[in-house]
Amino acid sequence: MEEMEEELKCPVCGSFYREPIILPCSHNLCQACARNILVQTPESESPQSRRASGSGVSDYDYLDLDKMSLYSEADSGYGSYGGFASAPTTPCQKSPNGVRVFPPAMPPPATHLSPALAPVPRNSCITCPQCHRSLILDDRGLRGFPKNRVLEGVIDRYQQSKAAALKCQLCEKAPKEATVMCEQCDVFYCDPCRLRCHPPRGPLAKHRLVPPAQGRVSRRLSPRKVSTCTDHELENHSMYCVQCKMPVCYQCLEEGKHSSHEVKALGAMWKLHKSQLSQALNGLSDRAKEAKEFLVQLRNMVQQIQENSVEFEACLVAQCDALIDALNRRKAQLLARVNKEHEHKLKVVRDQISHCTVKLRQTTGLMEYCLEVIKENDPSGFLQISDALIRRVHLTEDQWGKGTLTPRMTTDFDLSLDNSPLLQSIHQLDFVQVKASSPVPATPILQLEECCTHNNSATLSWKQPPLSTVPAEGYILELDDGSGGQFREVYVGKETMCTVDGLHFNSTYNARVKAFNKTGVSPYSKTLVLQTSEGCNFETQSAPYSQLVDIKKLLAVAWFAFDPGSAHSDIIFSNDNLTVTCSSYDDRVVLGKTGFSKGVHYWELTIDRYDNHPDPAFGVARMDVMKDVMLGKDDKAWAITEGGITKGATIGVLLDLNRKTLTFFINDEQQGPIAFENVEGLFFPAVSLNRNVQVTLHTGLPVPDFYSSRASIA
Repeated sequence: MEEMEEELKCPVCGSFYREPIILPCSHNLCQACARNILVQTPESESPQSRRASGSGVSDYDYLDLDKMSLYSEADSGYGSYGGFASAPTTPCQKSPNGVRVFPPAMPPPATHLSPALAPVPRNSCITCPQCHRSLILDDRGLRGFPKNRVLEGVIDRYQQSKAAALKCQLCEKAPKEATVMCEQCDVFYCDPCRLRCHPPRGPLAKHRLVPPAQGRVSRRLSPRKVSTCTDHELENHSMYCVQCKMPVCYQCLEEGKHSSHEVKALGAMWKLHKSQLSQALNGLSDRAKEAKEFLVQLRNMVQQIQENSVEFEACLVAQCDALIDALNRRKAQLLARVNKEHEHKLKVVRDQISHCTVKLRQTTGLMEYCLEVIKENDPSGFLQISDALIRRVHLTEDQWGKGTLTPRMTTDFDLSLDNSPLLQSIHQLDFVQVKASSPVPATPILQLEECCTHNNSATLSWKQPPLSTVPAEGYILELDDGSGGQFREVYVGKETMCTVDGLHFNSTYNARVKAFNKTGVSPYSKTLVLQTSEGCNFETQSAPYSQLVDIKKLLAVAWFAFDPGSAHSDIIFSNDNLTVTCSSYDDRVVLGKTGFSKGVHYWELTIDRYDNHPDPAFGVARMDVMKDVMLGKDDKAWAITEGGITKGATIGVLLDLNRKTLTFFINDEQQGPIAFENVEGLFFPAVSLNRNVQVTLHTGLPVPDFYSSRASIA
């Protein structure tokens, strides 16, 4: 209801319509607002002057918008009558709703009459503030416009629905909230006032008391004012003029301008137009629904954009951090080299310092010793050692020869880091590609002539529309659960045909497909309804798919083979896919081609070749079971592995999905009690074996007699 409020407000005053009138352009105005925006036209454009000139015009002629305009986007908000130099220009203003309106050229004369009865200036013109179409009023003025009683009623209901809680009408001071309303008295009462003023006895006992809300509704449904004719104010509308598309009274038909027009019954046209409006609303409702879904899509896009932005920022930060980490590691390596060079230089210099220090100390000692010898006065003693000392002095001096007093290492580091390529790469670091937006693919078309069902399998085929120009990167096929439940994806890929196995027998499935590319997904195709078979069909040479035959207490049987499509690549098939072995010494899994989700099913496998190591496994599995380990090693399979199996043995598997049990037989003898319970879902016959084992599958077998009788008793 709140979204409708703008439809109920006048474009001039911005308030709810008061006594609304309908302009010929179908827009509405308050009567008072319509009078306020009247503009006086030149004399030559009055209706009287037009009639005098002989031009045939109606009472409300639209002005030529090319020659006369009260509003133009090019005149900066000022309107004037083009072609009349004497016509004053009237500045336009904006209403509270933002619509430009034109104030009167002169203030209206003081009058005590209502806006509808007050006289209007001669030769007045009114311009619709919404579509800006102008028309000249006739002698009737604003009384010539019909009143919109329907709009008044809608506004009344809307204001009542928005009103506060109903109050008691008999409380003297602070009215309490009403609890009942008397339909006969048409009064709202609180409990104290009802007991005091409307006791349930005497004549008042027959009055009907209803809740206030129901009383409010009954008031809304009370008769409203009947719309009267604009030409004959004392007459009610009784017929509908088809040519003028307006309700008229009987005087209009007898003596008015509608006398020669085609008319129809007012009630019939009322129902017809209501039906037409309802049909138009259905289309508009569909567009509104699409708009709401589109808004949801846009809001989801906002959320997705935010999530993608956070993810992209995190990825960018991680990439930059990786670059920084790589730079820090390289920095550490370069610093290690610098430190190594630093230590090398220090070691060389320190070694030279140590060597020179020792040698200088020896030289200084020799010099001091020679000086002391020179001080001796004994010539013979001096000459005995002088030659040796002289040789030592010369030898020591030679040891301080060229290069001894030269540093073995420079103080400069002969290393220069070339970082210009890296800086250039950092400056050139940018995003490689900006994704260009492209449209989503067209809706796929299901090819009904190629879609079919067989047993509990369904094959569907689709194609792109012939005139589609946007390529699809793949397709998504969805099926429901066969009971009208939610759709689920059963295939995603580039192929345009898909066979879905393992469906329920005797079930109705709904299928649909959509295409996708990098931009997004297409709308869904039309939904296709598929019916699976009532039971499992026999497969023979004379009749490949004959009708179901009931066996053993109406327990259906199934014919199937091993499935090469889902098996491990090491599995070797023969005998029309009924016999399998393996090329590997490791265990490999192969599944049956038919899946089961309902009913009781029995099949057997014979051991054609067995070298006693390792043991094969037999049972059932889901489609996504691991194919490169022994059956039963994960939670997708249920199997039996018996060490006593020998060549020529027959293993029977009984899957009872009605009782949710799995039982095994070896050479027609049941192996213990029920092997597994609570088995529920879609299961495929399964075997795991290696190159030492070869088995053959036997299907289309009835359920063992003792189990059939036991099942029927249960």
